[in-house]
This record gives sequence, C-alpha cells and structure tokens, in this order.
Amino acid sequence: MTESLDATDWAILVELQRDGRVPITELGRRVNLSASATTERVRRLETMGVITGYHATVDLEKVGLTVLAVVRLKYPGSRHQPLHRLLEERLEILECLRTTGDDCYTLKVAATSMAHLERLVDELAAFGNTTTNLVYNHPLPYRGPQGPHGSQSFHSPHGPHGSQEVSSH
Repeated sequence: MTESLDATDWAILVELQRDGRVPITELGRRVNLSASATTERVRRLETMGVITGYHATVDLEKVGLTVLAVVRLKYPGSRHQPLHRLLEERLEILECLRTTGDDCYTLKVAATSMAHLERLVDELAAFGNTTTNLVYNHPLPYRGPQGPHGSQSFHSPHGPHGSQEVSSH
C-alpha cells in the first residue's frame, strides 16, 4: 500500500538516506522541526514501513573486492529455488533483481579478481545463459527515492547537497 507523505516526510527521507546517523536535533534543524516533532515523524515513518532500516556504505575496493560486474542470467524453467539457495550462499552477489525481457535475473556481483569473477560466473552459468558486463565506475550510486512519484517535482530547501530536483516524466 502506498503511504501518503508530505514535503516534510520527504525532506526527512532525503536527509536520512544521505546520512542515516544524523542526530535527531540536526535532522530537525535541516527540515525545520523541533527534535520531538522530528522524532515523532521518524518513528511514524518506521512504523508505517516506509523506513525499513539503516545501512552502512562499504568501499568495495578497501575490503578487497576490486572487480564489480553486472551479470544477466537467462534462467530456463520455473524452478528457481536452487538459484535462490546459491544467492544466499554466495556473498559476492550483492544484489539480485528478477526482471522481464530476455533475461530473468540481473545480478550485481563483486569479486577479488577476474579469476574469482570467472569462477562465480561459471557457477551461475550452471543455471542458464549469462552475460557479464564489467563496471568501470559508479557515476550514480543508489540514492533511493528523493521525492513523490508521478508528474510532481520535489525541491529540497536544504542547501547544495539537498538541491536536487527529481521529476518523473
């Protein structure tokens, strides 16, 4: 179910996605609310399931995962449980999306080397045809939604980092 969010809710979401550890008093200052009103809003967003968790962002290269790739998998048949087991076991698979089109799955994988990536892709190839693309860089890391969907635009009044405008056309 879609929740009804106002501009202040969206401003809170934008700030928390940028920095999930921002102190409540600072968050309140950024969205022009008192600390108690901010706490109430954040708790309501958590209770509604809009905020589902807080995460750390890890620099893959600094933890030895220097090869990032996107692997598309064309999975024949309808028994997906064996693949789902592999997804749970192989921690190098960072993300998996079930998709429409020629490919059934799109996976984001991180490996320590090309040889490591090759072994992982070989394991995935046991499930169907694969296409692997190496990632050169990350010009737009995942940022999460920044405002309401539809034809509306969202302007954050919170300085240069919050001045992004998101429009859906």
